[in-house]
Amino acid sequence: FVFTTAKQDYAEKVLAVLDPKKKLIRHLLSQRDCLCARGCYWKDLTRLGRDLAKTVALDHTIQGFPAQAANWIPVPRWWGDPQDEELLRLTPLLGQLGQAVRTRGGAGEGDG
Repeated sequence: FVFTTAKQDYAEKVLAVLDPKKKLIRHLLSQRDCLCARGCYWKDLTRLGRDLAKTVALDHTIQGFPAQAANWIPVPRWWGDPQDEELLRLTPLLGQLGQAVRTRGGAGEGDG
């Protein structure tokens, strides 16, 4: 999933660059899927239809997830640097989280 506060057309253009063969990213939620309150767009993870105990959100700001702060993993804002490897540094952590879910009996549930 990609869940962004960006408008749909912009998000689709970004995904076309990130995943041109559409093999990595299966779902896109954009600004139209967000909640808007006082001019701020919030990402409501319940809209994913997934068990929040098995869901994490990587973002540069917690403001997008006020109702699901426990699911948030902070990452620095991306400025277009092709040498940026921040997400690669999170691979071990994400692997540990996945293993913990499987160990608790979540193996085989959902499609990730």
